[in-house]
Amino acid sequence: MQELRYPNSVGLLYSAFTYYTGFKVNSGEYKVMGLAPYGEPKYVNAIKDKLLEVRDDGSIKLNQEYFSYSQGLRMTNGAFDKLFGGPPRVAESQITQREMDLARSVQVITEEVMLKMARYVHRETGMKHLCLAGGVALNCVANGRVLKEVPFEDIWIQPAAGDAGGALGIALAIWHRYLAKPRVVTGGDAMKGSYLGPRDSEADIEKFLDENALGYTKYSREELPDVVAELLASGKVVGLHQGRMEFGPRALGCRSIIGDARSAQMQSVMNLKIKYRESFRPFAPSVLREHVSEWFELDADSPYMLLVAEVAKDKRIKCEEDLQGLEKLKVKRSEIPAVTHVDYSARIQTVSRDTNPLYWEIIEAFRKRTGCPVIVNTSFNVRGEPIVCTPEDSYRCFMRTEMDYLVLENFVLSKDRQSV
Repeated sequence: MQELRYPNSVGLLYSAFTYYTGFKVNSGEYKVMGLAPYGEPKYVNAIKDKLLEVRDDGSIKLNQEYFSYSQGLRMTNGAFDKLFGGPPRVAESQITQREMDLARSVQVITEEVMLKMARYVHRETGMKHLCLAGGVALNCVANGRVLKEVPFEDIWIQPAAGDAGGALGIALAIWHRYLAKPRVVTGGDAMKGSYLGPRDSEADIEKFLDENALGYTKYSREELPDVVAELLASGKVVGLHQGRMEFGPRALGCRSIIGDARSAQMQSVMNLKIKYRESFRPFAPSVLREHVSEWFELDADSPYMLLVAEVAKDKRIKCEEDLQGLEKLKVKRSEIPAVTHVDYSARIQTVSRDTNPLYWEIIEAFRKRTGCPVIVNTSFNVRGEPIVCTPEDSYRCFMRTEMDYLVLENFVLSKDRQSV
C-alpha cells in the first residue's frame, strides 16, 4: 500500500484554488471544473515552480509557505495572493479572466497528477480494472482522461466518492470483517444505480396532494413515459420525483430536473430561471446506454455521471469563433447544445433499463418522438439548497422556480393549475 499524508493532497490544492476563485470549499470545486474550459493554463508554470512538486508516480509535495489550511480557516495566505496578483475573489462578485485562467491551470495540474498516479498503478500492479474514490474522484474531466489514456480495461468510481462515501465503507467493513458475512462478487456494479434512499408510496403522495388541494392529473405507469416525453419534446422543463432517492452528490433520474437537450435556450433557462446559479455552469446529459457511442466519444458505462467525454464529431456544429471567456456561451456547438460545454465535452450519465426502468422509458419515448436519446438532467434543487427528498420538498422547489411541470410518481402537476 502507498499513501500520501496530510498536508500533501491534490484535493487540498484544488480546494485552495476553489477558495481563491471565490467559491465555497468542499462544495464549489465542481464550479472550478466547469469554469476551467473558459480559461487558459497560464499559471501552470507558477504552480509547479512555487506550490508543489509532482513526482513521476503522481505523488506530490505542497509548499506550505503558500497555504494556511493547516493553521486556520483560510486556505491560502498573503504569499499566495502575491504570486497570483491580488487577494481572493470576493464571493458573488464578477468572475474575471483571472479566475477562468486559474481554474484552467489547477485543472491541468490535477489531470496530470491523476494520470501519473493511474499509470504508475497500472505499471506496478498489472491490474485490468481501476477503482477510484475520494473527493478528487468526483473530477469527472480527469476521470474521463484516465479511462481514455491509461490502459485499464475499465474504471469504476464510487458514486459518493467524497467524504460521504465513508459511511458506506464503514457499513461494508462491519458487515464483512466483524460480522463475517460473505462477500459476493458478481463482476458487475453491485450498487445498481445508487438508488439507496427513501421512496414515497403512491397512496402517500395522493394524500399529500388531496389534503393540500393541489391540482394534478394521475396517469397509469404505462402512460407516464409518453406523457413526460411529450412535455420534454415541447420544450417544457420538468421536475422528476420518482423511485428511491439517489445516494451521492448527483441526481440520476429520481430527483432530477429534466429538459430537451436539443434546445439552444435550455442551458440559460435552467441556470437563470430554475437553478438560479452562474450562467457558465454546464448541464449533464442522460443518454440511453444503448446509444451512448452514437452521440459521444465513449462506449462504457457511466451510471453515476462521473465520466466526461466529447460529443461525437458527427453531432458537432462547426463554428468559427474568436471569443473570450463567457462570450463562448453564445455559440451553438452541437445538435444537443444544452449539454455541450464550450470545449465540446459533456458529463455523461448512461441510463440502463435494469437500474432505473421508468427513467429509461421516458428517454426512450423521447427518442421515438425526436430521434434523440439524450435529455438534460440536473439535480432537483436550487442553488444553495440540498437535493429534494420528499414530495413536499419537490412541490416547494417547483413553486419557487419557473419549472413548467412536476412529476410525483404517477401524478403530473402543471404550474398553471396551482394556486399561489
